[in-house]
Amino acid sequence: MRSAFYDPSMSAARADALFASTLQRSDEPSAMQVKQAIAAATRAFGDLGCAARVAHEYGEHPETAARRMRWARTAVAGAFGSPSAPGYASRDVRPAGVCAAPRAA
Repeated sequence: MRSAFYDPSMSAARADALFASTLQRSDEPSAMQVKQAIAAATRAFGDLGCAARVAHEYGEHPETAARRMRWARTAVAGAFGSPSAPGYASRDVRPAGVCAAPRAA
């Protein structure tokens, strides 16, 4: 089996963090709540920790994980805009509310 490609873009990192957060789709979160949940998950787990939680969930519950990731990607696009939109922050520029967590060595 081939390994899945990991997209290191800002929107993918945000979606991973939202996926790993405690925020639920049923909460019908606002853009501010999405941003706060992403920041909290990134602080708690770091970028790699969020990605690891996503991988774990896909391994344990693939159907549920796929639905949650679709929601997370949609919520991130709604809160921050689409990566193809003018003015979208690249990976090199972290907007306010998204902290750079220490990375595992």
